[in-house]
Amino acid sequence: MPVMVALSGLPGVGKSAVARALAARTGALWLRIDAIEQALRDSFLRTDDIADGGYAAARAVAEGALGQGIDVIADGVNPLALTREAWRAAAGNAGARCIDVELVCGDRAEHRRRVETRHAEVAGLSLPTWAEVEARDYEAWTAPVLRIDTAAVGPEDVATRIAQRMEGTG
Repeated sequence: MPVMVALSGLPGVGKSAVARALAARTGALWLRIDAIEQALRDSFLRTDDIADGGYAAARAVAEGALGQGIDVIADGVNPLALTREAWRAAAGNAGARCIDVELVCGDRAEHRRRVETRHAEVAGLSLPTWAEVEARDYEAWTAPVLRIDTAAVGPEDVATRIAQRMEGTG
């Protein structure tokens, strides 16, 4: 059964680093919402607000890949219960299992350092400031979630934990 790994967490907690390591380890398709949204901004599509366009496109691709038996990693902030449920629905529609993972950085100073010193890996992407990260609307989880503090463990170790969960051993 294919697996959807839905990563969530504020900017700067390490989602993309974990997704990269997990994709390399498992061969799963890495869907990076930032890259999809930037591609929409760079396209001939003319809109000032792509709203949930990147998420919607990624879910469509995810559902297709899962339907083909390909594991998928969804890498996005997923700040709302609505967006998190949409990943679970996409997995369910494809007959796949969904693993919700919330990454946090429990060391506030480290989180701030990461946000303030990181460089955009996606060409043209404007990264949020620390003030924007702090002000971001991010709903608390009510559903069960695998929560991992990236202040205490590196991306490779986080990827190992998630891969074990994907294999049903973690």
